[in-house]
Amino acid sequence: MSKTSHQKFTAEFKSKVCIEAIKERQTIEALSKKYDLHPTLIITWKKEFLQNSPVVFEKEGHPDAEDKEQLIQALYAQIGELKVANDFLKNSYCKVFG
Repeated sequence: MSKTSHQKFTAEFKSKVCIEAIKERQTIEALSKKYDLHPTLIITWKKEFLQNSPVVFEKEGHPDAEDKEQLIQALYAQIGELKVANDFLKNSYCKVFG
């Protein structure tokens, strides 16, 4: 295992390693050799993964149909306001510099 300092790992990579660790088909030592990681790092990621797993099933992260519809309506209203302001500014510019 080579020493690397402050190496950055993607969330996808971390989750892949964690899932393999949770499945327990290989030991942590085998996974550390496979991915060239320190065993303590894999154990830390696994603990963090398991602690944060309930977040996946929380309702707050997944808006229901009514929330989506309200958001869509608010965005359409904002688009309309911006279009009116844009048209007004275009007309004002054309009158002054046109």
